[in-house]
Amino acid sequence: MSGIVFDRVSHDFGAEPIVDDVSLVIDERRVGIVGANGSGKSTLARMINGLVTPKTGRVIVDDLDVARRGRDVRRRVGFVFTNADNQIVMPTVREDVAFTLRRHRLPAEDAAARVEATLERFGLMGLADRPAHRLSGGQKQLLALASVLVADPAIVVADEPTTLLDARNARLVADHFRALDQRLVVVSHQLELLEDFDRVIVMESGRVVADDEPAGALAAYRSLIG
Repeated sequence: MSGIVFDRVSHDFGAEPIVDDVSLVIDERRVGIVGANGSGKSTLARMINGLVTPKTGRVIVDDLDVARRGRDVRRRVGFVFTNADNQIVMPTVREDVAFTLRRHRLPAEDAAARVEATLERFGLMGLADRPAHRLSGGQKQLLALASVLVADPAIVVADEPTTLLDARNARLVADHFRALDQRLVVVSHQLELLEDFDRVIVMESGRVVADDEPAGALAAYRSLIG
């Protein structure tokens, strides 16, 4: 079961199910998930690395049961949040990128070299010693992405990563997504971000109501929201 498998997954935060008996196999390189607020799309995405554990059913990532092997799964799956401030934990840009590598126990020289290369890749080298929380919104989102990718995860999940960004920075993040070698799962309200993806899944009331190539799935979603 290589890839991401949702096996009859359900979850609720009260009386109403937020994800309702969803079964999917995701093995494409770039997959988008869309849906109205409350449709279950973010909850579904957060199950991929164990941020949410389903009430029923199983989520399996590259043959690993997320509920049983959460630590191993999180080494394989990097998660980018909507608001980068929820992800930034260290005082400076360089320290925040380096923090991700602590649990990997790399030799100091190797870790430092990987941090430098990642800062350069995301255009953050000139900001390396700046206070992380004083960056612009776009810079913070690039830092969040850099802090995930420095660990070289196999899968990147991003939950509405461009929602708080202006058009220029949203395009910049999209450009970085296009260049990724990793499998990418993106939850987004910005449909143009997903137009060149391999597949788009449409959620409504906790269920999958469309699952197709982007043109077909996005057309179905636009029809759904009127």
